Amino acid sequence: MYCLSETQIDFILDDISARGIERVSLQQDLLDHVCCVIEQSLEEDGDFEHFYLQTIATFYEKELKEIEVETTHLLIHKNYYVMKKIMLIVGTIATGILGLGLLLKFMHWPGAAACIVFSVFLLSFIFFPLLFILKIKEKQQNTDKVILFIGTLSAMMISVGLVFKIMHWPYANMLITSAFFMMLLLFLPIYFFTGIRNPQTKVNTIVSSILLAAGFGLILVLVRAPAGTRSQHLDDTRYFVRNEQILKSAQQQNQFILNQAATLNSGSVGSEIFTLCDKLKHYLVEKETGLQAVPVDFESKEIMLGDAWVNDYLSDASFATDLEALKSKIAAFNKSHATPNATPFIPIDEFEFNKQVSVKMALNNLFQVQMLVLQNQTQALASR
Repeated sequence: MYCLSETQIDFILDDISARGIERVSLQQDLLDHVCCVIEQSLEEDGDFEHFYLQTIATFYEKELKEIEVETTHLLIHKNYYVMKKIMLIVGTIATGILGLGLLLKFMHWPGAAACIVFSVFLLSFIFFPLLFILKIKEKQQNTDKVILFIGTLSAMMISVGLVFKIMHWPYANMLITSAFFMMLLLFLPIYFFTGIRNPQTKVNTIVSSILLAAGFGLILVLVRAPAGTRSQHLDDTRYFVRNEQILKSAQQQNQFILNQAATLNSGSVGSEIFTLCDKLKHYLVEKETGLQAVPVDFESKEIMLGDAWVNDYLSDASFATDLEALKSKIAAFNKSHATPNATPFIPIDEFEFNKQVSVKMALNNLFQVQMLVLQNQTQALASR
């Protein structure tokens, strides 16, 4: 067993201090630990300095000051490792649930939306904030903290915006567009010009900036341009106006028979279906354009149908009531025309508007129902 002298103890203490350990309590703890190791492991005639250098080297990877930095982290941020563990667990769970949700979505199995929404909620409101808190403690420069804040906020907005887009919830485009502008106009310039000033990070900064810019460029390629959106809206509106003209022409051609139906009080269910369809169409068109009917010169007046979804309007009590009444009337109409082993005269599934159905598709379905009812009434009266 080796016995340390006072001179050797002072040498160890001075060396520990010279290596960057400034906290006195930590110096004493390291001194006690090193002295115990030397006295227990070094032989009486052993080389003290050589053995000491070997022993002290086992306490760090690059320099001894790492111990004080780690101790400071533990003292100041007592929950650091707990937060880090929670972050890793939440990130792993969220990624697994997201993968499951994507699989369910591709296979058209139930539960896909719930899995995707829940996983993005975990990533956006637990994983990203914890990652930001842990990383910002490691940053010394205010510029680095600003870059980290903008990047984290943008990532949260993009992930939430994409879920809103998938679920057809409002403000999806606003969230995604704002996040993109934030990344391209704030994050990328600050990150680039800050990183290239440091020779150690210059190459990595340039490569990362190129990848980020290319990635955002590829994403923007998939986004429909304003001109393309206007063209699509014009085509949808033309399609609706054309259908309305066809319906009006069919009504005029068969007006005599329809008047007979009204006089004889026949086809009452069909007439009620026809009226409800008109009412629902007027409601949807008014929500989209502000008018109950689309004028013929809609293009010059910039009156167009948009990209709204019918389930956005189900909260309106009158609309929901009329919709349920329409489905009930269609079911009664199909029952009265039922034949063995035949499909329903009017497909009721087209009116499950609680699912994701666009306004333009709903208007087309309502037009088809009216045409079927009109055809049925004219055939029934013509055969008498």
